[in-house]
Amino acid sequence: MPNLKDLKNRIESVKSTRKITKAMQMVAAAKLRRAQEAAEESRPYTKRFNAVMAGLAASVGGSDSAPLLLRGTGSDQTHLLVVMTSERGLCGGFNSSIAKLARQKAEELKTAGKTVKILTVGKKGRDSLKRDLGDCYVGHVDLSEVKRVGYVNAQDIAQDVLGRFDAGDFDVATLFYSQFVNVVSQIPTAQQIIPASFEATEGESDGAVYDYEPSEEAILADLLPRGVATQIFAALLENGASEQGARMSAMDNATRNAGDMIDKLTIEFNRSRQAVITNELIEIISGAEAL
Repeated sequence: MPNLKDLKNRIESVKSTRKITKAMQMVAAAKLRRAQEAAEESRPYTKRFNAVMAGLAASVGGSDSAPLLLRGTGSDQTHLLVVMTSERGLCGGFNSSIAKLARQKAEELKTAGKTVKILTVGKKGRDSLKRDLGDCYVGHVDLSEVKRVGYVNAQDIAQDVLGRFDAGDFDVATLFYSQFVNVVSQIPTAQQIIPASFEATEGESDGAVYDYEPSEEAILADLLPRGVATQIFAALLENGASEQGARMSAMDNATRNAGDMIDKLTIEFNRSRQAVITNELIEIISGAEAL
């Protein structure tokens, strides 16, 4: 028979845990609103920017004068995987799903005889991937002190990636993050950012013909680094909203589970107390009959 004091302590412990998970759920809900607004507000700009860049890239085509960021090195032997996760846990499968997608990609590339390098943004992705792919790890971007992600953070990451590309460290760069859909749905996404790939969304073209000065190649050479930073910034915002949505959902489930456990422990506690009282009554009655 369980000890009544132990059961009571367990009930109080679970109640304390439920208070914590409920508070974390409320905090995540507040943060989610801001993060979702930021992600949704960035989408029209990113969409239009990609449309303009797609038009420029199509006009330049595969000419030898096209910027290196657009035409690539001509090889795909070395791949850089930029894996973006959160700095903190307690957000369900958010981090593990991104890491899983990156791990699958790395294994596919290795099987094909390619060289894989991994740059992580966020502690959870680094901790997860270093266990299995430690030999591929080349760097980490720490955002643990950043309260609210801004474009400057995306620029820092972009400068790191572009610096490695200029140094000839890799041929292809792919970004891994989670696209926000809603509180219960976040989609792990892999997006190639080098060589730059821009797709114009249907309906974005206005049909106008533009003359560029000085030239498409010169404009692309200036805009492509900004394009990389813009894609990284959009991914950071999507990741931020996805993280808070996943955390809110996870804490809601944890709160519900804690409530169910409290109910079960309370029933067990009442049954045990009833058994103790019944045994005491039997002892009293037996003693009275013996006298």
